[in-house]
Amino acid sequence: MGHSRDDKAKSHERIVEIAAVRMREAGTAGPGVAEIMKEAGLTHGGFYKHFSSRDQLVAEAVDAAFLDGQRALIDSTDGADDQLAAFVDTYASAAHRDGPGSGCGIAALAADAARGSDALRDAYGQRLEAFIGRIEAMLGDGDPEVRRRAVVSLSTLVGGLALARAVGAEHALSDEILEDVRDAVKAQAFAG
Repeated sequence: MGHSRDDKAKSHERIVEIAAVRMREAGTAGPGVAEIMKEAGLTHGGFYKHFSSRDQLVAEAVDAAFLDGQRALIDSTDGADDQLAAFVDTYASAAHRDGPGSGCGIAALAADAARGSDALRDAYGQRLEAFIGRIEAMLGDGDPEVRRRAVVSLSTLVGGLALARAVGAEHALSDEILEDVRDAVKAQAFAG
């Protein structure tokens, strides 16, 4: 009996992970339940053994997307002499632009959150606050302007990444946006 619970928990986690990747790539409305279940190696009919509704899957996948993307970006700063510069370089990079499925959920899901349910907007807002807090910590304490600089820095990074993705990697403008955003955020962050 414990074995089947373990299997069910692993399957549940796999479904959420796959949905988190697909939703960062295509939005919350993009991937269908059948598509996600097939990719997880499960039948469409087994979906309701794991979730009460598609909305529950969306909520869990969005949360996982935020956590995965944030963890990966934060990990990029480990051991760096200048954590903020390392974070900015990773966030506004061609690799991040070209890998939305493994990237920041804040950038990938902003439009979905704006059009989504109150629950989705609330979850998005909570994750956004946490991310701003991480940037505030990198900027340092004691400065009354730290929160403002953190909000402006994250807004610039997210907007720049969204524009670079919209233009596409094949256009020089996309790389130009990323480079200019990196330079501007570093200059603004250290101007205080």
